[in-house]
Amino acid sequence: QVQLVESGGGLVQVGGSLRLSCAASDSTVSSYAMGWFRQAPGKEREFVAAISWSGDNTDYADSVKGRFTISRDNAKNTVHLQMNSLKPEDTAVYYCAAAYGSSWYTRPDEYDCWGQGTQVTVSS
Repeated sequence: QVQLVESGGGLVQVGGSLRLSCAASDSTVSSYAMGWFRQAPGKEREFVAAISWSGDNTDYADSVKGRFTISRDNAKNTVHLQMNSLKPEDTAVYYCAAAYGSSWYTRPDEYDCWGQGTQVTVSS
C-alpha cells in the first residue's frame, strides 16, 4: 500500500490561510483518487474534498466550498489542500487518504490508505 504523510498544519487566526500537503511514498499514487477528511474532538471523521486520479474532477463538502481547493501533482506524488478564509469550525485533525479507482470518493470506507493526520487550529 502507498504510504501517505501530511504536513502544513498549524495555528492560524480566523480568516487566515493554510496549505496542507500530502506526500505519497511512490508513484503508484497517480492511479489513486485522493481525498482530505477531518476529525474534530468528539466528532466523526468527515469528508472535506476529493480529487480524481487525473485531477480532472473534484468534489467538496458544502461547508468548505469556495474556501478550500484540492489539487494534485502526479509528477511529484503530492496532493494539496489550500484553505482560505478559515473559521474556528475548521479546527480539526486533517487526514489525507488514497482510494484505488477511476472515480472520486466521499466516504471514509471507500479509501484504502490513510496518513497520520495534521492538526489545524483556527483561533478567534
